[in-house]
Amino acid sequence: MHDFQLLIDGARVPGDNGAFAVINPASGAPFAQCPAASLEQLNSAVDAARRAFASWRASSTEQRRSALHKAADDMEREAEALARLIVQEQGKPLALAMSEVMGGVAWTRYNADLEIPVELIEDTPRQRVELQRKPLGVVASITPWNWPFMIAVWHIIPALRAGNCVVSKPSSLTPLSTLRLVEILDRHLPRGVINIVTGEQGFGSAITTHPGIDKIVFTGSTPTGQSVMRGAASNLKRLTLELGGNDAAIVLPGSDIAGMVEDVFAAAFLNMGQTCAALKRLYVHESQYEEMLAALVERAGREVVGDGLEADVSFGPVQNAEQLALVAELVEDARRIGARVLCGGERLAREGYFYPPTIVADVTDGDRLVDEEQFGPVLPVIVYGAVEDVLARANASSMGLGGSVWGPDEQAASALAARLESGVAWVNCHAQIQPNTPFGGCKMSGFGVEFGLEGLLEFTTQQLLFVRKGNKS
Repeated sequence: MHDFQLLIDGARVPGDNGAFAVINPASGAPFAQCPAASLEQLNSAVDAARRAFASWRASSTEQRRSALHKAADDMEREAEALARLIVQEQGKPLALAMSEVMGGVAWTRYNADLEIPVELIEDTPRQRVELQRKPLGVVASITPWNWPFMIAVWHIIPALRAGNCVVSKPSSLTPLSTLRLVEILDRHLPRGVINIVTGEQGFGSAITTHPGIDKIVFTGSTPTGQSVMRGAASNLKRLTLELGGNDAAIVLPGSDIAGMVEDVFAAAFLNMGQTCAALKRLYVHESQYEEMLAALVERAGREVVGDGLEADVSFGPVQNAEQLALVAELVEDARRIGARVLCGGERLAREGYFYPPTIVADVTDGDRLVDEEQFGPVLPVIVYGAVEDVLARANASSMGLGGSVWGPDEQAASALAARLESGVAWVNCHAQIQPNTPFGGCKMSGFGVEFGLEGLLEFTTQQLLFVRKGNKS
C-alpha cells in the first residue's frame, strides 16, 4: 500500500495529529490510513506557497505549460493505479474511475495550452491602454468526495497555469487520489508551488479566514459555501463557489421516449447520482408519463450493482453512511405520503453502502424528494400538463446550477431552455461539460465559473496599463 503523506514546501511529511482511517464504501471498512495535519502544518503550507509565489509568478508561459504537460503524461502513465485508488475510496466502478482520471489528463492538457490574453483597449499617437492579467497569489482548493481526482484537477491546474501557488485540502472521505495527484504535480514544479494538507476537522474556518490565502475555490454544499463566504470577508478573498444543485429536466410532449431514455437515465444516475449537475427532478408531460416510467424502470433493471473493482459491475455504492441515510430517508418520506417506488427503494442486504437505482413516481413540488437535493441513486418523476406551469415549477427552486429541456422540436426546446433560471441549460442532453466551455451556477448554487478561458481568468486579477506617449517632461 502506498505510504500517504502530506506535501509541504516540497517535502513529504507525516501529519502532526497522526492519521485517520479512509473507508472503502463497498465494504464499510477502513482500507488505508491518511495523515492528519495540524493547523500549524496548514500555516506552514501557506507560508511555503507565499515564498514560492515570488518566483513562480514570474515564470514564463512555456515553463508553466511544460510542467503541466509533463504532469499530464505522468497521470496518463499511472492512470490504472489512480483509478483503482479512486474506486477504493469513492466507490464508483473502475471504468468510470478510469474516465475520471483520463478526463483529468485532458483538462490538464487543455488548460496548459490556454493563452492568457492582453486586451488592447486603445492605441493612438497619444496613448496606449492595455488590460493585463496577473496571478492572485496563494489559492486554496477545497474539494468534495464525489469526483475527488477530477475536481481537484479543475481547481488546481488553472490556478497553476495562471501563475498562482496552491494549497489543496481534499475531503477527508476521499483524500488519497488527491494526495497522489499533488505528488505527481510536485515532480515538475518548483518547491512550494503545490502543497496539500489533509485532516478530518478543523481546517475549514482556518482556511477561510487565513490572511495568507488570496483566493478560495470551493465545490460542495450550499451551507458550507455560505460559511466559506463569511470567512473570506476577513481579507476579501476572491471566491469561486460551485455549490449544490437540484437540476430540473422537462420532457416536452411528442418526445421519443425510447430514444432518449438511455441519456436521461445516464444524466440522473451518473456516479450513482452523486454529481452536482446530475438530473435530479424529471418533469414529464401527462401524455407520456407512464411510458417514461416504464422505460426508466426497465433501464434501471439492467444495472449491475456491486464493488467497483468486480467484473461487470456498472453501479457502485453510495460513498458514505451519512449520504446513504439521507437517500433512504427521502425515499421513505415519499413512500409515506403515497408515492410509487417502482424499483429499488431499499438498501441492499450486504456489507457496504449499496442502494440500487430507484425510480419514484407520483411525487410533486413541495415533497422533500423533489425539493431537496438527494445527491444519490434516486430519481423523482413528476407529471405536468401545461408548459408554462412546468417552467415555473422548474424555476421555483432556490438552486440554479443546471437544467435541461428534451423534445422533438429543437427550436422550441431551445427557446424554453433559455428561460430556465440556471447557469447552464442543455437541450436533449444533460450534465454535458467540456474543458472549453465555462460552467457555473446562479442563485444558491454559487457564483464564478470553471473551465475555458473564463474559468482560467478567475485565477487572475486585472491591471490596466495606461501609457502616455511622447511625454518629454
